Amino acid sequence: MNHAPRVGRVRAEMERRGIDVLLLSVGPDLPYLTGYEAMPLERLTMLVLPARGDARLVVPQLEAPRVDRGEDLFEVVPWAETDDPVDRVVGLLGGGSANPVVAIGDHTWARFVLALQAELPHAQWRRAHEVTSPVRVVKDADEIAALQAAASAVDAVAAEMRERPFAGRREIDVHRELVDRMLEHGHQRANFAIVAAAANAASPHHEPGERVIAQGDVVLCDFGGTMDGYCSDITRMFHVGPPPAEVRDAYELLEAAQEAGVRAATIGAPCSAVDAAARDVIGAGGHGEHFVHRTGHGIGTEAHEDPYMVAGNEDAIVAGHAFSVEPGIYLTGRFGMRLEDIVVATTAGPRRLNAAPRDLAVVG
Repeated sequence: MNHAPRVGRVRAEMERRGIDVLLLSVGPDLPYLTGYEAMPLERLTMLVLPARGDARLVVPQLEAPRVDRGEDLFEVVPWAETDDPVDRVVGLLGGGSANPVVAIGDHTWARFVLALQAELPHAQWRRAHEVTSPVRVVKDADEIAALQAAASAVDAVAAEMRERPFAGRREIDVHRELVDRMLEHGHQRANFAIVAAAANAASPHHEPGERVIAQGDVVLCDFGGTMDGYCSDITRMFHVGPPPAEVRDAYELLEAAQEAGVRAATIGAPCSAVDAAARDVIGAGGHGEHFVHRTGHGIGTEAHEDPYMVAGNEDAIVAGHAFSVEPGIYLTGRFGMRLEDIVVATTAGPRRLNAAPRDLAVVG
């Protein structure tokens, strides 16, 4: 990835919004702009990026060898164990406005935010999201290729699981298999692997546990990870043995709802239209009250980021938006189901990145 154009676009956004300096610590914005991911430590790492002038990365001395200086985007400013890194950051702001407008990373630890605010009592504080999200939300060709590679990897896992036994295994056992398979297929990290059987699947974010999967169970598998800096996220449904008519009919409704949501994701349409299209199908099928979450979320360097496909979000879909379409039906105490693919908005129409079979897989 070439990070310099991203820095340029963020600086243009800072100028447009009247922000003097951007301060980034832990979280996805820092690697997005620099290629360097700060460890979540009590030792402060912070990029000081002025709207104009040189950028500097304040970093613990023992972490400095991890910093890749290849693109020459910033000066590395190491600090020793007996130094005060907050003073170091404040010192780098010294030549600017007496009342600077500072945008700080949304994931920055509170201890550092409060310390900086105490040292800069006249600053105006804003969220970094204001300047980074408008840039990050539109994926370029390299980012879409990275998302496609991650999606193809979890597609392979989903396809393999159709041939695996489920009955007699605990949810946690299937969870561990999903994690192992994601890593085998090239992911550096497995971010989550939800495995929920029968009534547990009615809890959308169920934590897999000791429940033994049995004949006749619906099994929901929602899993994803990080591959070369970009995230995957897929949900596929399995049934142990032939499904009864009620489950089969609900799943057919779910498939139709997801298809409607994908088709609605056209350039210029509001994000809310994707949610409405999927929700209308489920509502017409008698399960409106059983669809309890938004239809989708953006994806990129984070598993959940802008744009969100939810009622009330009237932001227009543009080419390069990448997001999930994942309607669900959840019957408390009985079963639940969800179907999820990642979609990219293009001038030729919505493009699914996931190609794994979407039918209800019958397993043993």
